[in-house]
Amino acid sequence: METSSPRMTAGPREAQVNCSPAVAANAEGEEIEVLESTDVLPVAPEDQWKSLFDKYDPENSGFISTDRFRDLLAAHGSELDPHKLEVLLALTNGNADGKICYQDFVNLMSNKRSNSFRRAILQGSRQLKGCSLRDEVGLGLSQRLVRHVAYETLPREVDRKWYFDSYTYCPPPLLILAITIAEVAVFMYYGLQLERLVLQVSSPSFLKSPLPYHPQLRAQAWRYLSYSFMHTGIEHLSLNMAMQLLVGVPLEMVHGALRIGLVYVCGVLAGSLAVSVTDMTAPVVGSSGGVYALVSAHLANVVMNWSGMKCQFKLFRMAMALVCMSVEFGRAVWLRFYPPAFPPCPNPSFVAHLGGVVVGLTLGVVVLQNYEQRLQEQSLFWIFFCVYTLFVLCAVFWNIFAYSLLDVRLPPPP
Repeated sequence: METSSPRMTAGPREAQVNCSPAVAANAEGEEIEVLESTDVLPVAPEDQWKSLFDKYDPENSGFISTDRFRDLLAAHGSELDPHKLEVLLALTNGNADGKICYQDFVNLMSNKRSNSFRRAILQGSRQLKGCSLRDEVGLGLSQRLVRHVAYETLPREVDRKWYFDSYTYCPPPLLILAITIAEVAVFMYYGLQLERLVLQVSSPSFLKSPLPYHPQLRAQAWRYLSYSFMHTGIEHLSLNMAMQLLVGVPLEMVHGALRIGLVYVCGVLAGSLAVSVTDMTAPVVGSSGGVYALVSAHLANVVMNWSGMKCQFKLFRMAMALVCMSVEFGRAVWLRFYPPAFPPCPNPSFVAHLGGVVVGLTLGVVVLQNYEQRLQEQSLFWIFFCVYTLFVLCAVFWNIFAYSLLDVRLPPPP
């Protein structure tokens, strides 16, 4: 009498690990059944890549040749994003030793941009096959926006394609927008309170807010950052807001809120500390320290990678950015030496602009140099960050001791 045994199938983990036909048996071991399996690309943790790697490394050497790696990509390339496939092919063509080790294989097939990946791309051929990202057609509005941002901020086609495939609008670029909205809200509040939208600084009550930095109130530490939400008038706010949105939002889309927030906050803090050291009797208002840090870092990145930057009208756009910065800085210098509305307190200082520029040209440039490399992996970042930290500490001690030692005559508190 013929009996039928229950059929047992391999689970998803076993099906992915085993590239050979899966074997199923009944509980009594009376009958085995060979199940056909498809040779699919594993998508789970590292140990599940081992079987696929072993197929192309029959000698168990821990390495596969670039020729075999090309065969692997040819077999499984349809399961990868097309731009990432081009990047992997570029890595294969540029690998100097002709071999790829197991860990590199795992990182690459997991779409991780490891240090070895970056080194191979930099040392190997940067020419990718196929059309450039700009030539692709049939893209939706959001995809065209991401492509535009990629060409505005990234100098290499390999990075632009990687960014285009990886960006998901999650999280959305809300940091710069939130800062701008807060600045507008604060400006409108004080505009209604002071009944003045232009040259608010000429109002006797302007500096009585808890936000601006004032040398007599420098012990209130929050003022070294909160001053960025106050502006001297609608002309001051408009210029800063325009540069902040046009440059800051695309940079945040590429580099993320953490990096851009770091550059922005460092620029704001450096601006107020620079004023407290070099223009000791002047107050400070405005977000120019953070804005100038972002804009100067972006412009420096464009200049250093001029041939690779493919943004439209880049010379005209750079000239317009410099004109806006010059106009805003010139307005700040004029206002600083204009007769103050309530002597003996001078008008707000312009030195915060210069502090932001220095941060942008040092720390900011390093942050923007390699958009996908983690900051803790960049030695130059740590050098500039330590220098910045040393400056902050020196400025703090300066504020504690220098005013009394130099017998500086400060204006009365607001």
